[in-house]
Amino acid sequence: MPLPRKEILADGIELHLGDFREWAPHCIDYFHHLSCDPPFEQRSHDTTGSIRRADGVIAPAPLAFDGVDEMRDDMVLRTKMKCSGWMLCFCTTEGVAIWRDSIEKHGLKYKTPLIWNKPDSLPKFNGQGPSHGHECIVSAWAGSGYARWNGGGRRGVFTHNCNWPGREPAHLGGHQTAKPLSLMMELVDLFSNRGETVADFCMGTGTTGEACIRLGRKFIGIESNPKWFTYACRRLE
Repeated sequence: MPLPRKEILADGIELHLGDFREWAPHCIDYFHHLSCDPPFEQRSHDTTGSIRRADGVIAPAPLAFDGVDEMRDDMVLRTKMKCSGWMLCFCTTEGVAIWRDSIEKHGLKYKTPLIWNKPDSLPKFNGQGPSHGHECIVSAWAGSGYARWNGGGRRGVFTHNCNWPGREPAHLGGHQTAKPLSLMMELVDLFSNRGETVADFCMGTGTTGEACIRLGRKFIGIESNPKWFTYACRRLE
């Protein structure tokens, strides 16, 4: 684990290098909302991901980080302790019920799974069934009273391509699970208000942070991988 490091890029924009389980309890006083893309369950890590080699062969591309299983309860508990609004966490379809159980166990108000529809997702290369065309986003309310957002009664379905111009493929050094800026801007816009603070415990390349800056939100990002922490610092500067 790298030594903890903190960068203040501007008023209300702070980034932390390290494990959120070490940073969140002592160094973060409060935030309005959590928007986070944690790892999927280890079972999914063991079976998900593939790349096409130069010779045309499809080869597995194991994810370079552990599954969420050992950190899920900690993430929910830290959110309960520090958050006064929404908790949004990306997950698999199979993971929704596991997240719900953890959320309810720790006293947050479980809401509904949102859907990120991915029109350009990869096909099932072996042809033995349909490919995944979406990810889920578990939503929960950590605040008091009724949940409040900016979406009225609209459906929780968000359609954004998972590949965009300039995205660096994972097998060439890009982040394996990067999210499109357009998706994160839509989520930040709907689930927070200008001037509020959005936290991300698994910041990655800082996409949520960029969405917050563009939309007038404050941002607290935590990332355990030094490579992506440095990338996020440069991006958000």
